[in-house]
Amino acid sequence: MSPLHRFHSLPLLFFFFFFSSPVTSHTPTTTPTTPPPSTSLPEWRSAHAMYYAASDPRDSVGGACGYGDLKQAGYGLATVGLSEAMFERGQICGACFELRCVEDLRWCIPGTSVIVTVTNFCAPNYGFPSDGGGHCNPPNLHFVLPIESYEKIAIWKAGNMPVQYRRIKCRKEGGIRFTVSGSTIFISVLISNVAGAGDVVAVKIKGSRTGWLPMGRNWGQNWHINADLKNQPLSFEVTSSDGLTVTSYNVAPKDWNFGQTFEGKQFMT
Repeated sequence: MSPLHRFHSLPLLFFFFFFSSPVTSHTPTTTPTTPPPSTSLPEWRSAHAMYYAASDPRDSVGGACGYGDLKQAGYGLATVGLSEAMFERGQICGACFELRCVEDLRWCIPGTSVIVTVTNFCAPNYGFPSDGGGHCNPPNLHFVLPIESYEKIAIWKAGNMPVQYRRIKCRKEGGIRFTVSGSTIFISVLISNVAGAGDVVAVKIKGSRTGWLPMGRNWGQNWHINADLKNQPLSFEVTSSDGLTVTSYNVAPKDWNFGQTFEGKQFMT
């Protein structure tokens, strides 16, 4: 069975279609951030990687992190799905990894690596043992990449390939993006394009007539709160897994609408 068929046999947690308007340009007032920690890179660790072929443009829409259209969200095909042992129930969504091929001179492309952002989950398949087809079963450390990213480090015939990986800082263009959806008394915010650690662990929202209100994680990087904040400028406080916080004031203007995306401040890298 080909690597493509193996991947499609593993169900994803979610396949979520999400459409939003273009990013609204609105200059926020922001507070300074804490200087970033040491930029020294961690050691390489061992894992395996395989690929899937996104022949249909709709294949780049959805995923367990909730980013919707990955091209529109700025991730393109530099993305990856993680096995259960690595996915952390979606808390790691948005983190960045560098991968390189190892141990096989027939298939590896020497001197290359690829940087990808976590946008999806590779679900376990308990119909197969972990060492006999259940590539994403615990305790396996497994990456599933679009073939376009996979072929930057290995020839596609390699299939399920030994790799080395390390967690790195994400570099993104522009600011953090906040896509607002919901209803009158319920607000959901998709947080994307996060630099630095990439994964978000806490979010607060503030209207012009409220204090700071903590939001709860709905799934992936979708955060929610039961509150009516219409007709108020919105501010956001975002904390990443390395403990750094970025605060962007008045990111959304008073007349914001559901379905709009706004751009705030960014973590330093």
